[in-house]
Amino acid sequence: MREEAAKRWKVPKGYIYIREDFCKGCGFCIEFCPKKVLAQASHFNDKGYHPPEVVDPEACVLCGFCERICPDFAIWIEESGGEE
Repeated sequence: MREEAAKRWKVPKGYIYIREDFCKGCGFCIEFCPKKVLAQASHFNDKGYHPPEVVDPEACVLCGFCERICPDFAIWIEESGGEE
């Protein structure tokens, strides 16, 4: 399962998952997030890029734009379905 190798952040209506090893640091998810939930991490991934990290989880509305814009399928969201 892809969740096993991903970092997971809890947001109000679900989760954001990031597979740092897939990320090439393009920054699309950071630049185009309408709520500015993501920022560039200070650490490097195995490819030598700064992956995104969640910096404002409470602002996330699970719009899914980060997931749709990522060319490397490195970020995705999962709704909790009312389970908190």
